[in-house]
Amino acid sequence: MDLLRFITAGSVDDGKSTLIGRLLYDSKSILVDQFETLKKQSKNAVHSEIDLALLTDGLRAEREQGITIDVAYKYFSTPKRKFIIADAPGHIQYTRNMITGASNADCIVILVDARNGVVEQTKRHSIIASLLQIPHVIVAINKMDMVDYDKVVYDVIVEQYKALAKQLNLQDVYYIPMSALKGDNIITTSPEFPWYKGEPLLSYLENLEVTHGATDAPARFQVQYVIRPQSEDLHDYRGYAGRISNGSYAVDDVVRILPEGLTSSISAIEAAGKEVKEAYAGQSVILHLKDDIDISRGDAFVKEHELPKFEQEFDAFVCWMDAKELHEGAKYLLQKGSRRVKAVVKEIEYKLDVNTLEQHPSPQSAKLNDVVKVRIKTAEPLSYDAYTKLSSNGTAILIDQTSNMTSGALLLQ
Repeated sequence: MDLLRFITAGSVDDGKSTLIGRLLYDSKSILVDQFETLKKQSKNAVHSEIDLALLTDGLRAEREQGITIDVAYKYFSTPKRKFIIADAPGHIQYTRNMITGASNADCIVILVDARNGVVEQTKRHSIIASLLQIPHVIVAINKMDMVDYDKVVYDVIVEQYKALAKQLNLQDVYYIPMSALKGDNIITTSPEFPWYKGEPLLSYLENLEVTHGATDAPARFQVQYVIRPQSEDLHDYRGYAGRISNGSYAVDDVVRILPEGLTSSISAIEAAGKEVKEAYAGQSVILHLKDDIDISRGDAFVKEHELPKFEQEFDAFVCWMDAKELHEGAKYLLQKGSRRVKAVVKEIEYKLDVNTLEQHPSPQSAKLNDVVKVRIKTAEPLSYDAYTKLSSNGTAILIDQTSNMTSGALLLQ
């Protein structure tokens, strides 16, 4: 079944938790024991009302315990599609979490309180959506019940956001008036909005077209594991296991193996335990080559006419996730997929203001939650694509060599 990954964003009181709870509750994705617990915990149970926001309280408790990358996920499905909700906190001090959760999202649902309109937090989340190039944006204008389902209020907010979307060059923006508390326009179209001719939220999410690794994009495959049994039955077997992140590979395709730069051709492809002639983006496969070449975990197979960037020094945006500040000259381990190399941050070019998109040049350091543009040099050349061109091959992380903890999330340029 098709899968959609989306993230919800909004200020503290915009109703994000209630919206997630409403989606789970109305789509019947709550187990009976969960429902009974929810009834007992709801403060308004005596009035037969259930506080759906309590469904995410367990996640908050996890955050209070100090989880480092505390993006939590909720799963549910309908007959049409499976969903993964990245529930990332929207406070400015959790910018790193927001970026982590949004980095692989197909869609972002930005909640706007109908009483307040577009506010600073709306702009911040929209800028991050633009920075990460999330392909689809849904502006959920919530709490419409608090403004008497007034179409004028909705229209004003839509115009406010259209101006922001144009400034940020957001391509696909959809607007839905709703009340998560009342369940209006969440699962079904509400009679409270006779003037709204669009779809309710769930229906729109079910029918949203997404691509998980474009098959017509340049072919990208990174070796995750070298399979070499060396048994009597499989004496000459040598396969390279991994997932095709983009494009396709076929038997007889000529490929270049990076970083060594050697060339060979594909002799066989295994997918789901069977030999196939061709495999596509999203499939986990085992590739075989006609030549015996020394290949290791982390090596990349690319096609001669679709070469990625292959550089030892490059620019990147970094979302800093470490309490220990980043300084020029600091050394880290850079991990891109299954490849890990030593790296040094040569220069911090500027700090990006995630509220205004202003660039503050030459900061002395980067602090927790800062987004900065840096110049990085690695111990050996790295194959990658610019995040703006092929996002699935344009991300990496910086790892502290001492603590072995993730220090920064990279968007390669």
